[in-house]
Amino acid sequence: MNIRSLKHFLALADTLHFGRASDECHISISALSRNIRQLENEVGVNLFNRDNRTVTLTMEGKKFLKYARDTSNQWNMIRHELTETPDQLRGEISLYGSVTASYSFLFELLSRFRLAHPGIEIKLRTGDPEHAIAHILDGSEDITIAARPSKLPRGVAFKPIAISPLLFIAPIEQLVPNVPTTSPQDPKEWANIPMILSESGVSRHRVDDWFAQHAISPRIYAQVTGNEAIVSMVSLGFGIGVVPKIVLDNSPLADRIQVLDVQPELEPYDIGLITLKKNLKNPMVEAFWNLIESK
Repeated sequence: MNIRSLKHFLALADTLHFGRASDECHISISALSRNIRQLENEVGVNLFNRDNRTVTLTMEGKKFLKYARDTSNQWNMIRHELTETPDQLRGEISLYGSVTASYSFLFELLSRFRLAHPGIEIKLRTGDPEHAIAHILDGSEDITIAARPSKLPRGVAFKPIAISPLLFIAPIEQLVPNVPTTSPQDPKEWANIPMILSESGVSRHRVDDWFAQHAISPRIYAQVTGNEAIVSMVSLGFGIGVVPKIVLDNSPLADRIQVLDVQPELEPYDIGLITLKKNLKNPMVEAFWNLIESK
């Protein structure tokens, strides 16, 4: 077994797709498949279930996944310690964030990081910010950028970057009778308005609390993944939504949206970097973490 085999395993475990994993590893699908079979022969068990359509981790594969990630991290750390130029970091760091985070915060951070540490390879994945902490806890990413939850899980570190208000948004024009273009004044009005909300996460918890405090039973029209999708649906007149201001500021559909004056306001997003505290022992993670000045 060698570190390259572990990297190939990790790529397939993360993507669960031979085509995407082979592209990520810069090898052919047949070479990747051959390397995975060789790794399974060495450990003596099947790490993946695969057929013509799907790839999934076996129970043994899930156990091996933690070992592979820990070993890969240890390899990067010891390679840095043993290098002839310890001031020049080399290795790989994985980041996760929403599309909005990618061009509102990460663009500037990555530009500075690349100039300061050209020897570090950066892997960036985008997705629903509500899954950010889960990606940290299961070890699939080194650092994520997302909103701070009300309670951080044990062993997780957070460094703030910015504050973004949570806004109630509506379409500019009333396209559906039950979707108003002004803020409802009566709880009974709210109960009849179709709401477009996140499936889960920080914003959903705060919206649910807001409705509960006002004794309102909301009419949920749609529960979606990703704040960008909420802006799209609201712009089409399907309902009223709730998104962080930073998402609206960076949306190409902002001119089709208006912000409702809803009181009391929702608690704002505290956006920042999130990682496991133990990850900060990794010089590359620490270097990226230190791009943000402590507040």
